[in-house]
Amino acid sequence: MAVLDTVLARASADPAVRGVILTGSHARGLATAHSDVDVTIVVAGQEVSWRHRVRTSELDESVCTVDALADTSVHWRRYGFRGARVLLDRLDGEIAALVDRQATPTAEESAEAARSMLDAYVNQLYRAVKNARDGSPELARLDEIEALPWLLETVFALHGRLRPYNRYLPWELANHPLPGEWNAALAPARLPTSALTLFPAVTELARQRGHGDVLSAWGSDVDLILAAAS
Repeated sequence: MAVLDTVLARASADPAVRGVILTGSHARGLATAHSDVDVTIVVAGQEVSWRHRVRTSELDESVCTVDALADTSVHWRRYGFRGARVLLDRLDGEIAALVDRQATPTAEESAEAARSMLDAYVNQLYRAVKNARDGSPELARLDEIEALPWLLETVFALHGRLRPYNRYLPWELANHPLPGEWNAALAPARLPTSALTLFPAVTELARQRGHGDVLSAWGSDVDLILAAAS
């Protein structure tokens, strides 16, 4: 890729650059004729933690500090480093370690995410069930659709993982399969109609992981959702 060669040459000539990371579809082997090259340039310091330097149809280049790369508090950004390739590491492996840290939540982070995402998932399904009960199937369907992101966040967190971006869900399942029936259950072809039907399996998994109290807090509402899911 000529554009990537140009970026690497520029970065290698700049003493302020600490690392270069290839992310996105090119890093995962999923690039198409329309894919741009996603690159993160890691520098020692700059006025803001993250900024875009180039955004064209060929190149999406962002620049961050070493400290910003070490900051895992921005949840949505973290999956971007899953499957990333470190092309330049002037910190003797530290850039690679920080990339891995971004892509790999700790047990504590996964547990915290699982609890909050599970609660949101139950809440959205409860809205769907209430609309169905009240004779509004179209609204119920909208609520089920809105429950899908929470379903994905919950299931992956319960497995100690980050939810993949939709674009990379097939790649994630193929390269890092979930155990049991979960891989098949979350297949993109099945997923759009599964937010409610997967609820019993999610509740069972949540209880196995020690999060039964989150479900208990919803009282009889959980039973209402389970009845609708059967």
